[in-house]
Amino acid sequence: MGAMKEFFNSLLLKELFKGLTVTGRYMFARKITVQYPEEKTPQSNRFRGLHALRRYPNGEERCIACKLCEAVCPALAITIESAEREDGNGQTSRRTTRYDIDLTKCIYCGFCEEACPVDAIVMTRVFEYHGETRGDLYYTKQMLLAVGERNETQIAADRAQDAPFR
Repeated sequence: MGAMKEFFNSLLLKELFKGLTVTGRYMFARKITVQYPEEKTPQSNRFRGLHALRRYPNGEERCIACKLCEAVCPALAITIESAEREDGNGQTSRRTTRYDIDLTKCIYCGFCEEACPVDAIVMTRVFEYHGETRGDLYYTKQMLLAVGERNETQIAADRAQDAPFR
């Protein structure tokens, strides 16, 4: 009996008409296409995009070269070298001499941001960046600091809004 039913359904093209009804329903529905460069969709303040290194308001770098972000990175995309540096008051502190991130390796998990005790490395909302060669996506300390300085107002606003969850 089931084979007979399948035979008549195939003769009457039942599957074809089912598919055409689905197509017709979406053909007349309201379109949700976004014209990308002119229109942008809303972003979460927790969006993880391009990395940045932050500075304190007095201009000093936040990174204390604890190397927690390098240790926690599952993709081994972060490389840090440090050296002892003398502060203005006669004490020494450890600071980074090299802080590199290979964005071709990075999986944008955000572990580096979570591991940082002084909130030095952050992930900005910037997602519109590219590289034409592999070396273009190898960000050095100076490049990361420049990204942080350009986006500090947005980073600070996101941090203030995200404070109850930290």
